[in-house]
Amino acid sequence: MTETQDAPVRDGQGTLPAIELAGVVKEYRSHGEVVRAVKGIDLAIGEGEFFSLLGPSGCGKTTTMRMIAGFEEPTEGEVFLHGERVTGVPAHRRDVNMVFQSYALFPHMSVFENVAFGLRRKGVERSEIARRVGEMLEIVDLAGREKRRPARLSGGQQQRVALARALVNRPRALLLDEPLGALDLKLRQQMQVELKRIQREVGVTFVYVTHDQSEALTMSDRIAVMNDGRIEQLGSPREVYEHPAGRFVAGFIGTSNLLSGEVTEVAAGRAVIAAGEGQRIVVPLRDGIPVAAGQRIELTVRPEKIEIATRPPADRDSALRGTVTEVVYLGTSTNYNVTTSTGAEVVVFTQNATGAEDIAVRGDGVWLSWDPRYSYLIGAAS
Repeated sequence: MTETQDAPVRDGQGTLPAIELAGVVKEYRSHGEVVRAVKGIDLAIGEGEFFSLLGPSGCGKTTTMRMIAGFEEPTEGEVFLHGERVTGVPAHRRDVNMVFQSYALFPHMSVFENVAFGLRRKGVERSEIARRVGEMLEIVDLAGREKRRPARLSGGQQQRVALARALVNRPRALLLDEPLGALDLKLRQQMQVELKRIQREVGVTFVYVTHDQSEALTMSDRIAVMNDGRIEQLGSPREVYEHPAGRFVAGFIGTSNLLSGEVTEVAAGRAVIAAGEGQRIVVPLRDGIPVAAGQRIELTVRPEKIEIATRPPADRDSALRGTVTEVVYLGTSTNYNVTTSTGAEVVVFTQNATGAEDIAVRGDGVWLSWDPRYSYLIGAAS
């Protein structure tokens, strides 16, 4: 066993993480073959953190959460909760609770009885149950609905009952497996804000599993972007959005334009890609990624960072010509699809702040330009 697996890692202040995974691997047997769902994860989640595991279906995020909860055991590696090794400890003896997408409320019980269920099983006194359930219903904004049955509640209210039931037991961590997946878009967006508020009020560590990038960006303190059983990038929402670690993260988080070309010049910490008369792309170099003249590189730039105009831009280091292939009006913004003279497909988002007409229409020739600091180097082009 490695040193990391023998003892949890403390942060700079000597505080143990709420949850730590050390070299965790999970294997299954399928049709006689070994399938690795999780391929060696090292992860530390801080006390009181809202932490999201984000990735596409089949990336290993739910399996990772189930190993934290104790519903699955790692094939290799160790799981620690608040500094205590819990590998092999059954789920009911781990100081965590889990909320599922289905809510799993008791239909024959009132809201109060649903929330009080776990406390009654623990033998908590009646007066203490009333006090704790009342406090929790206040926090989740369900005070006054204690006597209602789940069937008389909206989807968002049912979700809050499930949250209250999990939190009333005062777990040290709450695990949430895509709990908003059954809600419609508008209610899901409202509940994202509510979940963050509730987490901030109760101060409990939340670990949230989702494939929805907007959920993770809205609520999380940090995000682990997973793919094929591994963590591709770990960081704050701003870090993973503005500075994706590679092609997968750039494409999975939000909308991103992936561009490539041959480097014609490297100087002053920047690489230049020439793309024809008056056209070029400038990208700042990143530590650890070697770039030389003559090499083909790949970079990304977000659609909202690009300006679109029918005239050549003045004093812009990064500028490309193109033709508008589609214009999509979305109310708050307009999206332009542009095919550049180099053959690249680029998406541009513009805010409709003034209510003016479209900058261009389908078939128009346009110029795209942006500040080089918004170009982010991915690496050598494949």
